Amino acid sequence: MTAAVRLSQWLDASRIYRHPRAVTLLFLGFSSGLPLLLVFSSLSFWLREAGVERSTIGFFSWIALAYAFKWVWAPLVDRLPLPLLTRLLGRRRGWMLLSQLSVIAGLVGLAFADPGQGLQQMALLAVLVAFSSATQDITVDAYRIESADERLQAAMAATYMVGYRLAMITSTAGVLAIAAWFDPDEASYQQLPWQIAYLSMAALMGIGVLTTLLSPEPAVVVNGETAAQQARVRRWSEQRGHLPAPLARLAGWLYIAVACPFLEFLRRYGWHAVVILALIGSYRISDIVMGIIANVFYVDIGFSKAEVAAVTKVFGVIMTLAGALLGGVLVNRYGIMKILFSGALLAAMTNLLFALLALNGPQVELLALVVSLDNLSAGIATAAFVAYLSSLTNINYSATQYALFSSVMLLLPKFIGGFSGITVDAIGYPLFFIGTAVLGLPVLALVVAAARLNKQ
Repeated sequence: MTAAVRLSQWLDASRIYRHPRAVTLLFLGFSSGLPLLLVFSSLSFWLREAGVERSTIGFFSWIALAYAFKWVWAPLVDRLPLPLLTRLLGRRRGWMLLSQLSVIAGLVGLAFADPGQGLQQMALLAVLVAFSSATQDITVDAYRIESADERLQAAMAATYMVGYRLAMITSTAGVLAIAAWFDPDEASYQQLPWQIAYLSMAALMGIGVLTTLLSPEPAVVVNGETAAQQARVRRWSEQRGHLPAPLARLAGWLYIAVACPFLEFLRRYGWHAVVILALIGSYRISDIVMGIIANVFYVDIGFSKAEVAAVTKVFGVIMTLAGALLGGVLVNRYGIMKILFSGALLAAMTNLLFALLALNGPQVELLALVVSLDNLSAGIATAAFVAYLSSLTNINYSATQYALFSSVMLLLPKFIGGFSGITVDAIGYPLFFIGTAVLGLPVLALVVAAARLNKQ
C-alpha cells in the first residue's frame, strides 16, 4: 500500500467529523462537561484557598458520587414525560432543557455562597449541580446513541469528548484564570473573584440550552422487542384485574422502565456481564482518583492560579483536542478494543509523571509536559471508552443502560478518591501518584478478557 493510499484512507476516516450529528455532540459535550469539575477539582481549589482542611475537601468530593448513582433515576428520565416540555421539545430534549436550567440555578447559588460562613449550604448547592448535571448526562448519552447508527458512534463519541474536555478545561483553567484576573492579592483569600468565576460558568451553560433548542429530537424506535414487552405488561395487568387500575398500570410501567433494561443486559451477556461490569467499574480509576487531589496538589506544591490556568489552557487544550480526535480516528480504523487497551496503559503511566513533578517542585515547564501527556492519553482513552459503552447499549433502553454503565464507571473510583486527602497526608504526594498508576494495571487484563469474550 502506497503512502498516498494510506493518506487517502486517513482523510476519508476523518471526514466523518463533518456530519451534523457529530457537530451537535460537540456542543452538547461542552454542556455536559462544564458542571463536573465545578463541584470537583475547581471547588477543591476554591475550598483549599479559603482555608478548608484537606480531609474535609476529600470528603466533599463524595458529592460527585451523584454521577455514580444516576442509574437509580435514569428509568424515570428514559420513560417519564415532563409536563409541557415533552410536548414542546420531545422526550430527550425536554429532560435536557430541564437539567440544564437546574445546573444554571445551582451554579448561581454557589457563586453567592461563602465556604467560610456556610460550608453546609455550599454542599447542598453542589449536590443540586451534581444531580442536575448527572441527569443532563443521562439524556445527552441517550440522545447520542439514538441519533445515529453504529458507524457514526465513534465520531460522535470523539466530538462529544472534545466538547466535554474543552468544558472541563474551561471549568478549571477558565475558572482559575477568571478568579486570578479579579483577585487583587493572592496572598489572602477573596470571595469576589470566585463569585465572578462561577457566575461566568453559569452563563456558559447557555451554550447547552441553545443547542438543545435548535437540535432535532431523535426518532422514537419501536421494534418487535418493545411490542412484545408491552403485550406482556397488558397480559400481566389483565391477570390482576382485582387490583386498582392505576396501580396495575404503575406496576406495568415500572416493569418496562426499571426491570427490563437490567434484565435485557444480563440475558444478552450472561456471565460475561461480570467481566464487562468489572472493566467498566475500573477503567477510569487511575485518572479519577488522581484527579480529585490534582488541584490541591498544585496549590500545595506552590503553583499560582495564573500558572495552572495558563498551562492547562494552552498545552492542555491542544493535547486534549489531539487526543480525543486521534482516539476517534484510531477507533474507526483499528477497532475499539485495541485502542481501549492502549488508552488504559497510557492513562496509568502518565500518573507517574505527577510523582516526578512532586519530587522536582513547581517547575512550569515540567508541569506543561505532564499536563500535555496526561490530557493526550485521557483523550484517547475516553474516546475509545465512550464508543465501547455505546456498543454495549440496547437502543430500546439507551438512557437507563448507558446510565448504569457510566455510573458503574464512577462508583469505585469516586469512593476510593474520597480518601485521597487522608492518603496524601499519610504517605505524601509521590507515593500517592505512584499508587494511582498501579491501580490502573489490572484494567489491562480486564480489557484483554473482554476482547476475547467479544470474539466468542
